[in-house]
Parts: sequence; structure tokens; C-alpha cells
Amino acid sequence: MSMSRNSGFRRVPGHNLIVRALALTAALCMAATSAACGAKGADEKADDGSKLSFMLDWTPNTNHVGIYVARHLGYFDKAGLKLTILPTAQAGAETSVQNGVADVGFSKLSNLATFNSQGADLRQVFNIGQHSVARWCSLASRTDIQTPKDFDGKTFVSFGSAEQTAVVKQMIRYAGGKGDFKRVTSGTNTFATLTSGKGDFAGFYANWEGVESELKGPALHCFTQADWGVPGNPDQLGFVVKNSWLQQAGHRRALTAFVKACLKGYNYALSHPDQAADILVKETKGSAIDPTLAKRSMESIVKEGYWVDSPNQKSISGLINVKDAQDYLDFQFKAGTYKGAKKGDPNKAPQATDLWTDRYVREAAGR
Repeated sequence: MSMSRNSGFRRVPGHNLIVRALALTAALCMAATSAACGAKGADEKADDGSKLSFMLDWTPNTNHVGIYVARHLGYFDKAGLKLTILPTAQAGAETSVQNGVADVGFSKLSNLATFNSQGADLRQVFNIGQHSVARWCSLASRTDIQTPKDFDGKTFVSFGSAEQTAVVKQMIRYAGGKGDFKRVTSGTNTFATLTSGKGDFAGFYANWEGVESELKGPALHCFTQADWGVPGNPDQLGFVVKNSWLQQAGHRRALTAFVKACLKGYNYALSHPDQAADILVKETKGSAIDPTLAKRSMESIVKEGYWVDSPNQKSISGLINVKDAQDYLDFQFKAGTYKGAKKGDPNKAPQATDLWTDRYVREAAGR
């Protein structure tokens, strides 16, 4: 999804799946020829279960609010866990976790499918995204765009993701179009790219940029991909680790403690959205998050029930919906999104059950 620079939900320049997958492939090749690669990484940290490093996927935003609430309210301290929150790296959280730069990272299941097809060994262990927040939008002033069919022949503002391209093509074809469109790389502000006329439509997140649009403009006309022939949920997002990192008992203890504290943090945020937004702003002063945007975003998350099975629930499950995940992975596989690192394209779709484990959520919740 495109994230505008002035929204407080900012991309690192060049931070997209293509760049990150290439970085991962290079790193895996280096690791195969040099045992020294990543020698000071997370796998060699103390394994007594008292320390953990966590890498964000973007600059801090309401997707991360449960982590900052847990830190602010002392949940990590009470668990005897010393947490270090790392800003996102140029290569991305996935590559950083794979290489041992961070113990845990923030990502989503569909990203793991891409990275693991390139040779990574990542697994998601916690999920907040029960419903998709992805939206595909033009400016509301563009009266020539009434359905996704009208994206045909127009210019898509993107970061070159094959996953996004597959989604947009399907939406256009489902609406009766051909699925042909041009692409332009987004600048630092996707809204500006649209208002300048350099692009006609783009991907946004309803719980952040959608809120920003309502607060500050420009007004958007948006479509939800599930309404236009794209199955499943692309936004099952949360915490990811490297499988081999889990081999050490201390790492497993630390992860369970971390997930337990974060469950409490996200549940607090659902029950106290305004206070949680204030905590997010206070805990991330360097990011200069707009307090009104943070509060309206939390209001949207609670009202729309993005993190729960139905609106106004006050606790999250932390689990993925396996069927929704697999439906989306199957769709992307059929679209040719996944490219193997060594032996060409994979011969079957990534399996959600290979990319996910519920062990740590269940241990944390006492289930």
C-alpha cells in the first residue's frame, strides 16, 4: 500500500517487496558462502528469555499501538522482559529478522509468502488484522471513475509490487474491464501524486490514510477488493520470527512473554482508544504523530472492528483466519505472484499453515 510522507505513516525510500526480496536473496547468498554473515545478530544474543528486539515495518502508527501501550503501562517490565524497539530498516523487517538483526518483526502473512518463496524461513506468530484495511482509491473529484472498470487505461500509483498488480487487474476484470493500466512510482506523498495528475488511482489504508483524507483532504473515492472479485484477507498482519530462532528455549519464553504483554496492550487499546492514542503519541515523540489523526484512527479501528470478529468487541484473538489467508494466497499463486529463488516458480500455493503458528498466542492466553 502507498503511505504518504506527511501522514505520520511513512515509507522508507525504496521500501517495497521487490527491494526487500532482492536484499533477502543477496543476504541468503552471502550467508551460504560466509559463516561470519550476521555473526553479531539476534541468534547470538542471551537466550535466558529476558531480552527481545522488535523491528517495526513503518514509522510508528496505530497498528503498533498495543506494543507501545504495553511498554508504557509496564507490561513488559512485569514480565521481566527488556524490549528494544528498532526503527524499520531499508531492507525491511522481514529481511532483518531473517538475518538476525532483530528477533521479531512486524509484517503480514502475504509478505511472508513472498519472502519464503525466495528462501527465507519466517513464520507469523501473532495477528491483529481480522479484516482488510486495503482500499483502492481515486480522488473523489474524478467523476470519470465510478467502478474499478474505469481504472482501465489509467495510471496506477504504486511501488512495483506484483501482489498489488494482481489485485488491481482482478478488480478491473471483475468489473468488466480488460485489466490494462499504466504504472508510475509513488513519490514521497501519494496524495500529491494524485492531485498533480501524474497518477489516477492508488492503494491506501482505510484506518490511516482514509482517516487522514477525512480530516484534511483530499476526498477519496475508494473500492474494497473483496467487493470486486479478490478473495480472502490480504492484511493479516502482526509479529513474525525466524523458525530457527525458536529452537532456543529462552527465545520461546521471551516470545510468549512478549505476545502475552502485547495481547494486554491491544485489548487495552480497544477498551480505551483515546488513552491508547495518547500513549502512542507520547511514546513516539520523534515521529511527530498528529494526535487527532491517532485518535480518529483508533476510533475507526474500534468502530469498524478491523482487529476483531465483529465491531465493538474489546479483545483480540491474536489468531489468523486460516481460510481467509489461504484463499488470498491461492489467488496470488494463480496470478503468478510468487517467484522461486533457485528452481523457478513454485509448483503450488504457499500454505497458510506453514507460514503461521498459533502456539505462542495460545500459550500467552492460557488456552
